[in-house]
Amino acid sequence: QVQLVESGGGLVQAGGSLRLSCACSERTFSTYAMGWFRQAPGKEREFLARISRSGGVTDYADSVKGRFTISRDNNKNTVYLQMNSLKPEDTAVYYCAARSFLSATYDHWGQGTQVTVSS
Repeated sequence: QVQLVESGGGLVQAGGSLRLSCACSERTFSTYAMGWFRQAPGKEREFLARISRSGGVTDYADSVKGRFTISRDNNKNTVYLQMNSLKPEDTAVYYCAARSFLSATYDHWGQGTQVTVSS
């Protein structure tokens, strides 16, 4: 069973930065496309960013484009989300997810990490 563990969340002031990490238990990490999502209280889960298996292709939601950067280190089985210029509306629980090669959807999810941005 694939296990994903997020870390790096916390409390930050508006305009600040955080880097989230998501460690994967699988040695076959490089065979998974990865994504970051978030869910704020009372709202639906929102796609933020995704990265291809090799890391060569990335895609972002308009709400975070230019402020967030997704990256991965396949040697460390870890995907990252660098978040800059944070806004209070970025407050949410952030989740990473893995999509296997033959799957059309994300198969595995982490437990989430809380990010709170104060104004």
